[in-house]
Amino acid sequence: MVVDDRGVPVERRRIGTVVVMGAFWATMAGTTVPTPLYPRYEHDFGFGALAVTVIFGVYALAVVAGLLTLGGLSDRLGRRPIVAVALILAILASAVFLLAGNLAELLIGRVLSGLAAALMTGAATAQLAELAAPGGHTRAGRLALGANMGGLASGPLLAGVLGEYAPWPLRLSWWVIGVLLLIALTALVIVPETRKAPGDTANRAPATRRPSVPAEIRGPFWRAALLAGSGFAVLGVLTAVTGLFLAQVAHIHSLLATCSIVTVAFVAIGSGQLLAGRVERVASLVSGAGLLVGAALIATAMATAAYSPLLCAAMVTGLATGIAIGHGITLINTRTPAATRGGTVSAFFAVLYILLALPAIGVGSLVGTLGLRTAGSVFAAAVAVLVIAVVAGSRTGRPETRG
Repeated sequence: MVVDDRGVPVERRRIGTVVVMGAFWATMAGTTVPTPLYPRYEHDFGFGALAVTVIFGVYALAVVAGLLTLGGLSDRLGRRPIVAVALILAILASAVFLLAGNLAELLIGRVLSGLAAALMTGAATAQLAELAAPGGHTRAGRLALGANMGGLASGPLLAGVLGEYAPWPLRLSWWVIGVLLLIALTALVIVPETRKAPGDTANRAPATRRPSVPAEIRGPFWRAALLAGSGFAVLGVLTAVTGLFLAQVAHIHSLLATCSIVTVAFVAIGSGQLLAGRVERVASLVSGAGLLVGAALIATAMATAAYSPLLCAAMVTGLATGIAIGHGITLINTRTPAATRGGTVSAFFAVLYILLALPAIGVGSLVGTLGLRTAGSVFAAAVAVLVIAVVAGSRTGRPETRG
């Protein structure tokens, strides 16, 4: 039997990688299940467009709060316990959605989902890097992002298919996700711990210390985070209001049409992160150009009330966002020590989720006064301005050094 330098069988580490990826995937899938169901929640529970964006924004803000307060927890207490807590929170969120009958209960479910995603993102990303073979940090980053974005893409697809063709459209998806989460929690017992808690408890720093970014990577970190965050801003608005746009403006009443846009976006993010290594030296330019094209396509969709430009915007924006995220995760995995890696990953995703939440809520507020199409066009212009500023700053700043 082949063992690693810690005496853990290599085969167990490989199985552990699969289990952690599955746990990560199931948790993130649960966060996007509501996406195609928002119009039905709106109809059945009696709330409007602003409430939909608030529901989405509350989730993203819960992720940010969890990342900023608990993001470094796995660096102190170990990866596996935090992954387990994340799975338990995700299971509770599924139960709340399964039984929900009003807006307040949906908000509670979204808060639980957000906290689960926050804990899972930092702990699982770091654990996958530590389960990897020597020199495999780049591949581990791709596996983590694949599990993350694969889950985000699968959630709306699952809900769309079951909601369109199966009974109990607002309930059945949560049964499926809950079962998958329970399986992942059970399987976690075979995963080896990769980050032991410090033994000297007297001198141990608080477990909830704030995530931080090492000084030597702050420049490239912020460039990657702001570009990826710009993409997340677009995806946040798409996730929150696509169903409303298709139903109210394009007059398309299909759950599959809604979920296809969100699913394409997250699949494209996964594809984009695979391209990140190929365009490493010009990642900012390539990502920025893609985001500008995506913003233009969104403006076109708003002006023409057409489905195709919105679908193309999801694809192009997803690719650009994936390149930026892939570059950022590789940077963190290769140039941060294990003792702070989970916290740095959490700081990265905190930036992304802040930019995911606030624009979605802002667009929801504008919809009531400007209308959905005008609000979407204003948002697209704002994204374009942010992207141009970030890319211009990256060209005039210090050149990125390779790890």
